[in-house]
Amino acid sequence: MLNISNKPLFLLIFFSAFLSTHSALAVDTILVNGKIITVDDRFTIVQALAIKNQRIVAAGSSGEIRKLADSGTTVIDLQGRTVIPGLIDNHSHWIRAAEHDELRFDGVTSRAQALQMLATRARMAKPGEWVSVLGGWSEEQFTDAPRGFPLAELDSIAPDTPVAVQSIYNHVYLNSAGLRAAKIDETTPNPPNGTIEKDASGKLTGVVRGAGGVAFVAGKVPKLEAEARAINARKLVTYLNSLGITAWGDAGGRGMTAGHYEPYRQLADKGELNVRVFWTTIRQPATPEQVDKVLAEIPALKPFQGNDYFDHIGWGESVYSPITTQLLRVQKEVKPDDIAQMVRIASALAQRGIYLNSHVEMNGPIDQFLAAYEDLNKVTPIKALRWSFSHLDQIDDQQLLRMKRLGMTAQIHSRPLIQGVLMHRVHGDKAWDMPPFRRIQDSGILWGLGSDATAVTTSNPFYTLGFAITGKMVGGHHVNRQSITREEALIAHTRSNAFILFQEGNLGSLQKGKYADLLVLDKDYLTIPADNIKDLKPVMTMVGGKIVYKAGQ
Repeated sequence: MLNISNKPLFLLIFFSAFLSTHSALAVDTILVNGKIITVDDRFTIVQALAIKNQRIVAAGSSGEIRKLADSGTTVIDLQGRTVIPGLIDNHSHWIRAAEHDELRFDGVTSRAQALQMLATRARMAKPGEWVSVLGGWSEEQFTDAPRGFPLAELDSIAPDTPVAVQSIYNHVYLNSAGLRAAKIDETTPNPPNGTIEKDASGKLTGVVRGAGGVAFVAGKVPKLEAEARAINARKLVTYLNSLGITAWGDAGGRGMTAGHYEPYRQLADKGELNVRVFWTTIRQPATPEQVDKVLAEIPALKPFQGNDYFDHIGWGESVYSPITTQLLRVQKEVKPDDIAQMVRIASALAQRGIYLNSHVEMNGPIDQFLAAYEDLNKVTPIKALRWSFSHLDQIDDQQLLRMKRLGMTAQIHSRPLIQGVLMHRVHGDKAWDMPPFRRIQDSGILWGLGSDATAVTTSNPFYTLGFAITGKMVGGHHVNRQSITREEALIAHTRSNAFILFQEGNLGSLQKGKYADLLVLDKDYLTIPADNIKDLKPVMTMVGGKIVYKAGQ
């Protein structure tokens, strides 16, 4: 028998130990009374979740989860709302986007509305400040008038404010103030791979065409200074949280410098980055001499030195500029000498065990890349490195099988959301299968769904999900017949992308041990009409159990 000589002291010790143990077991937050789509291997649906120290510690019925709470636990009653994992975009260019405080036409289907948005921004602009729309839309998404913005019209709404309205990477509309600010007149020579358009009398029309012309104009639009860029990065992250983005893989872009990454790194270091960013180095050498410089840089690379909010994971996407294909151009193959330069870089990365993602779209180049990778694999095995191809708009069954044998993954994107009609003009009936969602899904390859935002499509992940399910672009044109189910699309935008970004142990499903990155939706993803999936909105977004967005606040 236990002899307790000092009962008050014993009780004090007992209750202190009890409270300490209970406190250790109690959770920070519980979500109850919901329809929580976990996107685990069984696509389990539960009523409630418990969160502690940023991670999910339990999932089950509301009654079970309520037992884990104490007086210090925050209880969120979902009132029947649907919850899904935070959406992960495997491939976008949002880090670069912070260099401009641009206006966006994402999801805008009315040209009249777009014009009003330009007019409003112009009225608010400070003297000399540009109003810029740097892609993310096309004329074909407008249902009232599928056309652009003539010089006279832009002048009427912004006589003194420089305006540049870029359509994808095809062309850009400028007003007179924009032409003056960019120092473009009738004597300005055409930029490489671009055309400064003039009418029959030799006067400027305000349109600059071609990828080179778009880059030429974009280079004239002033970039934000470091302090303003940091503020804009916070603003951009908040916007992405409002759309449902909780993590993304960033593929960089033209003109990227260390300064572009710094605002996100600083936010992560301070514990204030409300999204997870996993980025790849981009260099885009254009000559063998530039490849030499890249090869000198690769030995010093040390990926995975960051944290679960900001980390460098590898290399991509345009490995060697001359072999970069374009969606709106028919191209069967690229020069073997250029493939050889790409292989020099790929081989150096393989020897260092570094992840590589390559931009490749059409059948011919896909075959050339695969042949090069197969040869490389015989010398330096790459199967464990999770190498990816991006876009793959025309990939066939045999090519998918070859990718699987190499242990590769596929990043598939929703660019037809705004380019679908243009793709049909260029590729004809082939465009109905671009990208071939159903073929890729049925192949069994691990693949993820993303946007490739910002210039070539909208940033909204629910538009991406809606497109994969319905085949309809912004504005309603049906342009793709390779539709998949809403369950398959959600897995591709969450759990599969977590694997592609080396985060499958942390992200992608709402399971015990993973971060509590989740969205509470305004309507039920699984039952809403398919055409309305694009209109879904988070009423609340959580990253690591922290509420980072709440509608109306």
